[in-house]
Amino acid sequence: MAGVVSRNPFKMLFSSKESPPEIWQSIKHELHRGALDPKHPFRYVNLGTIRQKYPQVRTVVLREVTQELDFLVFTDYRSEKVSEIQSAPMVALHFYHPKKMLQIRVEAKAEIHFQDELSERYWKGIPEARRSEYTGMLPPGNEISNPELSWEISDKSFFTVLKIIPQQVEALQLRREGHLRIVFEKGKDWKGQWLVP
Repeated sequence: MAGVVSRNPFKMLFSSKESPPEIWQSIKHELHRGALDPKHPFRYVNLGTIRQKYPQVRTVVLREVTQELDFLVFTDYRSEKVSEIQSAPMVALHFYHPKKMLQIRVEAKAEIHFQDELSERYWKGIPEARRSEYTGMLPPGNEISNPELSWEISDKSFFTVLKIIPQQVEALQLRREGHLRIVFEKGKDWKGQWLVP
């Protein structure tokens, strides 16, 4: 039809024409954007932990990505995810970007920072209005008879920073003409390796 412009709503992050080092730089840039831009799809990431019988997955807010590519997430020390990490520190992160048709999976080791220098530094930056999220009288997941009970505040902070240190980052670029899959490993200096999708 005359005057109609066909637009593809999807813009891939990478293609087969780029080298693994170029793709790695693009992935790192996108992950950093997820922590900096509240509207970016990587701002909310799925965190997988291990419980005795079943894997556990929940959505968490990506607060920061450090220069070393460590991911920082805030939580309550009494949460189930903290006790699960104490028992099994190996975790997984799952990111998905719908407009770029991109999935990123991360295998990582998590560290718990509670009442230490790292958690104190980030606690100072938490606005007063948000501090109640980490000072509840009852631990997250407790059974209650009334939802209002969950907002009772104590004078003690349970603010905790989870530092998630990636060991492997795998990207899957979905494409109509054939998907692309590549993995980067910390033990191999983040050199990329193409995989069969």
